[in-house]
Amino acid sequence: MSRSVAVVDYGMGNLRSVSQAVIHAAEGQGFDVAITCDPEVIRAAERVVLPGQGAMRDCMAELAASGAKEAVLEAAATKPLLGVCVGMQMLLDHSEEQDTPGLGLIPGRVQRFRLEGRLQEDGSRYKVPQMGWNRVHQPRPHPVWAGIPDESWFYFVHSFYATTALPEHSAGETDYGLRFTCAVARDNIFATQFHPEKSAALGLALYRNFLHWKP
Repeated sequence: MSRSVAVVDYGMGNLRSVSQAVIHAAEGQGFDVAITCDPEVIRAAERVVLPGQGAMRDCMAELAASGAKEAVLEAAATKPLLGVCVGMQMLLDHSEEQDTPGLGLIPGRVQRFRLEGRLQEDGSRYKVPQMGWNRVHQPRPHPVWAGIPDESWFYFVHSFYATTALPEHSAGETDYGLRFTCAVARDNIFATQFHPEKSAALGLALYRNFLHWKP
């Protein structure tokens, strides 16, 4: 019997790359992938992926305008939900980017990197946004990390970073001028600041782990 995954389409930037990666990860795994903003399709799906790219205020506004917001909140209460990039930031309480409230699903805040004038170990200046590969530390085991070695490299593009109110919700950490949370997890929710869809084989493994995760 086919199972379904809904990738929420509310008009924001990384939808195509995320959906293509999920489709690739789902090949031969018995899943149908729907790219949709239809609340009923989201409600009917076994699991949900929430992408996001760009300004968080725009993402929050477009999610509400699409009609999918309530269905996403319902999914977050009842079924496996994966957030990606700004899709992770949206799960927290608040972002200082344009003073934007989030969905309030994971206690925490989103802040801007303040690295002006700071130098990296090689003498180069820190650049904002962080753009490129960086190591991800896994502070604790999680099924979505299955088979992915600690300190693996993933691809980042972001100017804002998350701080969780409770350390147990931090599922991944990265150093870029400071140590920050780059993956969050609570109950049936998992989300990453980095882009698994741009992170080669290990990113695909993360998507595949999500498809088979049974929280």
